[in-house]
Amino acid sequence: MEDMILPIAMGVIGGLAIGLLIAKFLEKSKSNKLLNSTKKEANALIKEARVEAEALKKDKILQAKEKFIELKSEHEKVILSREKKIADVEKKARDKESQAHSELEKTKKLNRSLEQKEADYNYKLEFLEKKEDDVDKLHKRHVDMLEQISGLSVDEAKKELVTSLKEEAKTDAMGFVQETLEEAKLTAQQEARKVILNTIQRVGVEQAVENCVSVFNLESDDVKGRIIGREGRNIRALEAATGVEIIVDDTPEAIILSCFDPVRREIARLSMHKLVTDGRIHPARIEEIVKKTEKQIEQEIIEVGKRTVIDLGIHGLHPELIKTVGRMKYRSSYGQNLLQHSREVANLCGIMASELGLNAKLAKRAGLLHDIGKVPETESELPHALLGMQWAEKYGEKKDVCNAIGAHHDEIEMKSLIAPIVQVCDAISGARPGARRQVLDSYIQRLKDLEDIAFGFTGVQKAYAIQAGRELRVMVESTKVNDTKAAELSFSISQKIQNDMTYPGQVKVTVIRETRAVNVAK
Repeated sequence: MEDMILPIAMGVIGGLAIGLLIAKFLEKSKSNKLLNSTKKEANALIKEARVEAEALKKDKILQAKEKFIELKSEHEKVILSREKKIADVEKKARDKESQAHSELEKTKKLNRSLEQKEADYNYKLEFLEKKEDDVDKLHKRHVDMLEQISGLSVDEAKKELVTSLKEEAKTDAMGFVQETLEEAKLTAQQEARKVILNTIQRVGVEQAVENCVSVFNLESDDVKGRIIGREGRNIRALEAATGVEIIVDDTPEAIILSCFDPVRREIARLSMHKLVTDGRIHPARIEEIVKKTEKQIEQEIIEVGKRTVIDLGIHGLHPELIKTVGRMKYRSSYGQNLLQHSREVANLCGIMASELGLNAKLAKRAGLLHDIGKVPETESELPHALLGMQWAEKYGEKKDVCNAIGAHHDEIEMKSLIAPIVQVCDAISGARPGARRQVLDSYIQRLKDLEDIAFGFTGVQKAYAIQAGRELRVMVESTKVNDTKAAELSFSISQKIQNDMTYPGQVKVTVIRETRAVNVAK
């Protein structure tokens, strides 16, 4: 039994050993296969990487070529541009050289011509001197003969001749003066109207009416409390910084800014807009924003002045005068915006000066500056015309311009033809219907005064001031006023209005007389 077990055990051990060997062999075979597979994959990856690298290399080379071509094209364009500029410069130089050569030839020809003319002139001068001597001798001989015939000396004959010529010339001159005066009376008024009408028709300017209050709109009424601030400190800081009265009432989503100075009112409006947009409203922030806004408005005033003088074609104006012109945007006179009024007067002056054959640029300059005295930065007791004239003199304007500014309201004597043009154009701009706004009380009083003047004449039954006080319709009693007296009454009323009232423009007086024929059938 034991003998059988040993061989069996040895066989089992041998089988196990063989199995282990087989397993190792299989494992080694599998490892070799895996290694070979890995090598193949690595080779494939390397090959693929090489392909991609080649493709990337070709792509980069292509991009580099394109970039090179682009840079080369740009370089060629620059070179062509430079060559073109050089060619243009050379052409201009050749043209100038040719022009100079032609001018030189012309000068030479002109010199030769002048030399020839000078020689001819000298020859003619010598000939005339000889002739003059001959004439003098002949004249002396004739004078001696006349003295012997008339028995008068030369001086006595001259006196008699001068006396007779003076009387004849005086008579002719008086007749000529009378004819000229009559002709001037007939044509002067018609020509003046034609010039003024042509001037007005060629100018059209929009009118802007300024008010004393501005309305600042809010998104909601909740912002009002933030603007007022704790115990009103924010609104007091705003009023102190801007000099504008801020009215916060029950008006929905609105705050009223009240001030007679439009510049301060505009600063307050812009400052309020910035504060509300930013959301930070407190006294320190308010002062900061107001200072920034003041600088902004100052810059805007300068820009407006520059744009105005550029639009009107005025050059060489002093920077301080440009700033003053810009400040006119924020001023008004009887509701008429001062800058728009000054621009209109400048255009009217330029056109009227052209119609009359005067210096249009100088007239336009005087028209623009005629009201600069209305925008002083500090209070002055001088009339605005004289103050504006002083500023114009201070900043180097010409004497004619200064005189036109100072004389447009007759404060000083007019010394140039531009001065009456500025005065007339100022009246045209201010007198046009709707240009200026009047206070209601003074407007009603003016209409009443017009009607009262008409009622002061005998035979007037009714009187109506119409067309904003620019026409007076007068109805008379037909039994007391005939047709001839109606014409006289119209003239008398117009003269009375002209002497007793002050008004812009003109007032038309129309007298209406009605004739009735009444019969009764029985």
